Amino acid sequence: MAQTQTPQAGASTPPEQKPAYRARGGVGGRLVEAMRTNVRQYGMIVALALIIVLFQVWTDGTLLKPLNVTNLIQQNGYILILAIGMMIVIISGHIDLSVGSLAAFVGAAGAVMMVQHGISWPIALAVALLIGAAAGAWQGFWIAYVGIPSFIVTLAGMLLFRGGTQILLQGQSVAPFPSGFRQISSGFLPAVGPHTNYHNLTLLLGAAVLAVAVFQEFRGRRQAARFGLDLLPVGLFVAKLAVIAGAVAAFTLLLASYHGFPIVLLILGALLVVFGYVMRNSILGRHTYAVGGNEGAARLSGVRSKRVVFLAFVNMGVLAALAGLIFAARLNAGTPQAGINFELEAIAAAFIGGASASGGVGTVLGAIIGGLVLGVLNNGMSLVGIGTDFQQVIKGLVLLAAVGFDVYNKRKVGS
Repeated sequence: MAQTQTPQAGASTPPEQKPAYRARGGVGGRLVEAMRTNVRQYGMIVALALIIVLFQVWTDGTLLKPLNVTNLIQQNGYILILAIGMMIVIISGHIDLSVGSLAAFVGAAGAVMMVQHGISWPIALAVALLIGAAAGAWQGFWIAYVGIPSFIVTLAGMLLFRGGTQILLQGQSVAPFPSGFRQISSGFLPAVGPHTNYHNLTLLLGAAVLAVAVFQEFRGRRQAARFGLDLLPVGLFVAKLAVIAGAVAAFTLLLASYHGFPIVLLILGALLVVFGYVMRNSILGRHTYAVGGNEGAARLSGVRSKRVVFLAFVNMGVLAALAGLIFAARLNAGTPQAGINFELEAIAAAFIGGASASGGVGTVLGAIIGGLVLGVLNNGMSLVGIGTDFQQVIKGLVLLAAVGFDVYNKRKVGS
């Protein structure tokens, strides 16, 4: 007599009993699965688009005017730079509360070098970045090799660098800066070519960005096919390319109708490409995710976890220094009040952009998206006359919702 076999505990569900959305052959199933796999990143992109549409309507079209878009980029450039570094620190399983004070300290050091000692701005810029790297190495040593929690070390650093800023500036602002240095924050690509209604160099750069984006999409699709992974149906893939092309073209024409690409946007673009590649494709990037996900397991696998954490804080120090210099260039002064609440904005941008409080999760692009969500919220609410008190309340609720969404997804996956 044949015996009926019962499934063992922990055995995987047979394919025919899995939910319908996992069906590989269905277009809707693949789309839903892609959304589930990238729910935080896609969710934030959709949220950013909805926020832009909301304030574009609410402000009667003022939000997306070329002048306002340019101001939005220049006003939030330093926060986006900090968000990139903070995302990497959070992925490694740590936090940095000192970035605002370090940005102020480096900005003050640069001001003293350029204004009081007459050092040329390129040399002062290089020395200031080295100061940021040294500060990051100092904190990274105590965290990675001594074992003091990052919260304590960077809290001490926040006090130390804030006091150092006061000492350097003696409580007063130091200004003005050379015009070349100010261009880092407020400058644009030069105008070249024949006179038209658009900035020619910006149009060429936008076309190059579009070509690279389309190439990367086709390259990723070919790689997925080679490894036997699920592919988006041709119709959805073409629709995705159309959305990317439309977004890049609209943004390029918007900037080209004013003064063109701001210098700070080029810096951000370079950082996005470099750090995006490092975190996706390099050994160091993969090790950073491994350490943040499970440091003990990563160490047993041969990952030099202390070195990874140390380098994450050195990198954070350099990016904090760069952000501080850009902020100082925008103000055209080194001031003792610089950098206040920068760390909160950077941390919020990272978490809104998909970072996990437990580490091991997040992307550099997500940090940029999170920073843009906060930047558009700030700009839009200011345009419609919402007071700073209510702005803080709304941003706090957005941050809470983003982290709560992350916790909900983890519980849903674990159940």
